Amino acid sequence: MSGALLVAGTTSDAGKSVVTAGICRWLARQGVRVAPYKAQNMSLNSFVTPQGAEIGRAQAVQAAACGLDPHADMNPILLKPGSDRRSQVVVLGTPLTDVDALEYGALKDRLRQIALESLERLRAAYDVVICEGAGSPTEINLRRGDIANMGLARAAGLPVLVVGDIDRGGVFAALYGTLALLDAGDQALISGFVINKFRGAPELLAPGLDTLRELTGRPVHGVLPWLDGLWMDVEDSLALGSRDRVTSGPPYGMQSLRVAVVRLPRISNFTDLDALACEPGVLVRFVTDPAEIADADLVVLPGSRATVTDLRWMRERGLDRAVAEVAARGGPVLGVCGGYQMLARRITDRVESGAGTVPGLGLLPATVEFAAAKTLGTPVGEAYGHPVRAYEIHHGTVTPDDGAEQFLDGCRAGGVFGTTWHGALENDAFRRAFLAEAASLAGRDFTPAPGVSFAEIRERRLDALGDLVEHHLDTAALTRLIEDGPPAGLPVLPPGGTMGS
Repeated sequence: MSGALLVAGTTSDAGKSVVTAGICRWLARQGVRVAPYKAQNMSLNSFVTPQGAEIGRAQAVQAAACGLDPHADMNPILLKPGSDRRSQVVVLGTPLTDVDALEYGALKDRLRQIALESLERLRAAYDVVICEGAGSPTEINLRRGDIANMGLARAAGLPVLVVGDIDRGGVFAALYGTLALLDAGDQALISGFVINKFRGAPELLAPGLDTLRELTGRPVHGVLPWLDGLWMDVEDSLALGSRDRVTSGPPYGMQSLRVAVVRLPRISNFTDLDALACEPGVLVRFVTDPAEIADADLVVLPGSRATVTDLRWMRERGLDRAVAEVAARGGPVLGVCGGYQMLARRITDRVESGAGTVPGLGLLPATVEFAAAKTLGTPVGEAYGHPVRAYEIHHGTVTPDDGAEQFLDGCRAGGVFGTTWHGALENDAFRRAFLAEAASLAGRDFTPAPGVSFAEIRERRLDALGDLVEHHLDTAALTRLIEDGPPAGLPVLPPGGTMGS
């Protein structure tokens, strides 16, 4: 059986995913056979493995940090919210059912066993498994049925490292409170802390680090500095605020290309736009205001977990008219998956929303029919004379009219493009050709920079995460935790430590 470690966080978006990826890359560079794992993930950003299984996008990138192809065991339970109360439950890469919070509770025992079996298989196959928690380990209202954080750690005897985001403020209180609200059995597994996203002189933190250790009996195993440009393949829309007006530098040609991505309430797989934001001179904005669409050079309707509901939201805000005006003047509009479905003339959905037949935006000559079975795949095609590899995840099947102009697996009409393929823009030659046409349609003097490789950029970012771990964390202490488990005799803090365990 291999060594293992659970990376938890004081909050969502504290940095669990990137710290996990960084530890994975640091270990892999030492020749350690390491794999990532997240028992239960709630995310609308997902990926399709080579075996056709749907898992969280972050675990796919963590697999890349390990030098591995992603596998369903790396994220055995994936929850995809379709509303504030209901989520689709994906088990080992295949949709199982849609449930509300109460119904999900009835599945917990079954899912816990599945998650533990996946972890056991990974630990048998690899030297080390780096596990990522979900949300906070101190969601005490959910602790009884937890399978993602301390419930997993208790079942598997995992040492737990808690990451706190100092950029939010209040990191010492968050770290202390995360520990102190846990019961004694859970506290015994909390083995240390990491402070993430620090800007400033590290010596200024020293008194706080010393006090935290005195109060908790646990060390801070390192302070990770803020590093621009490391966001990628994030878990949820909490991180979208940091992506507004993202650009990778000045344009290669005379002008920039302004991209407006409609920030849908149930936006999914918005990581499709990461590759655009890596292009010099491409300015990516996530927008909810029609005025921000009006002055855009390229409008993108991204994926959605609730196509019909999000289309209604667009109409309520006048975003539909703004998109139609861009298309009417010949400007480029790209719809991906759910966004492609919205661009069709008609949508029949008795599966996701139960709305029946509703009008789409009518900007593409196509109709949509939702099927109960989800389509999962890794298609390969060609566009602009360049090969394209992608993945698809959808219930809605789009049927272009006979004679419609093809675009990847979808269609186009003038400057309006639609495809169900996620990840297509990660294909460098295709991306440059598409951006060149979009710029021409928009009348912008924009030239895509030659030689930009999205795969190389991702590798550099993973290496940068590995460097952060190597240079700023106590790697000897991490190694001891992975090999030996939680230290014995850790202090128990009130008030949680006074509760039964």
